[in-house]
Amino acid sequence: MHARVRTACAALVVLGLAAGPLTGAAAASPATTVVRTADGPNAEALRAAIADLPDKDATAALVRVGGTGGSWHGSAGVRDLTTGRAALEHGRFRAGSTTKVVTAAVVLQLAAEGEVDLDGHVQTYLPGLLSDDFDPITVRQLLTFTSGLQPGTSLSDVDGEGFENRYKTLTPEEVVASSVAKGPAFDPGRRQVYGNIDYTVLGMLIEKITDDSYEHQAAIRIFKPLGMRHTSFPCGSDPRIHGPHNRGYQKLTDGRLVNATEWNMSDRWAAGDMISTTADLERLLLGLFRGKVVPRPLLKKEMLTLPKVKEGEATMSAGLQYYSKDGLTLWLKSGSRPGYRTVIATTPDRTRTLVHSINATDAKSVAMNPVEERILRAAFGF
Repeated sequence: MHARVRTACAALVVLGLAAGPLTGAAAASPATTVVRTADGPNAEALRAAIADLPDKDATAALVRVGGTGGSWHGSAGVRDLTTGRAALEHGRFRAGSTTKVVTAAVVLQLAAEGEVDLDGHVQTYLPGLLSDDFDPITVRQLLTFTSGLQPGTSLSDVDGEGFENRYKTLTPEEVVASSVAKGPAFDPGRRQVYGNIDYTVLGMLIEKITDDSYEHQAAIRIFKPLGMRHTSFPCGSDPRIHGPHNRGYQKLTDGRLVNATEWNMSDRWAAGDMISTTADLERLLLGLFRGKVVPRPLLKKEMLTLPKVKEGEATMSAGLQYYSKDGLTLWLKSGSRPGYRTVIATTPDRTRTLVHSINATDAKSVAMNPVEERILRAAFGF
């Protein structure tokens, strides 16, 4: 594998849980009652959904809702708790695991170009990466979280702790090596377990196939063609969000609410290190479902089809999650980093789309954030 220059970054050329954020939302009592319709967004309900911020659950919210009946966008809350300045609607934020949509799209583009065989093995493309303890793992199994790889070392726990490690660096090679040392969790294809490790390996695969950095490939293949001018990856271990942004705050288990805006996310990389805006993520969502990112046959077969597993149920495709309940069907992806929680979602026919970023005070909590729940209900009318 060629030597990666980790200080390189993509120029501004341009629901992290397997169960998904809507599982809890669908079961809870609605905070706002609206009637689901193919007409335009319910602006009154959306404004009410993000009113009264900041509160104990979030300091700000940025929302964009679109579809065949029109669009609505707005923001609420504060840019920072110190000054109380109004939140920046077009501010940049850590997009978390929505990064996986980009990673999956780059891999599928390479597949369409004949550079990658989705049934080809990781051991063939990245010889020596996995030990002999592993059975052959296909690229498709990485894409669909069915590889059997165990989670690698992380700089933070799932609840957003690790605050003391926010300026430390963990390379993809270190993350994967720690995973490999644990051995396989299950035979490839047996079941689906959502996590970051599969997409960390996919980032390494992209670099090996293209002899280029993952960040640059994402920029020239996805960000630039779609006009995502404010989307990028940090330069190496840079912990800052450059450009206009709202500060993120994370509640720690000891009760402290800390400023989590500066945080080195190098351990997430191709699985969750992207920085973006709601407008840019809307461009990604629409471009993807219009067939402008991944060729339509591959889009349907790999991103809009769930894999078959021998045990349990699959809810994730290549980079997306499927949700269906009470007549509402969505394809979506969530992302969480300390201080920031993001969702992109659309009905299959694009009659209604949603992109939001919430400055959640407990973004990594398994429980549904109340602000997010209200936004989802107001956007999709359930």
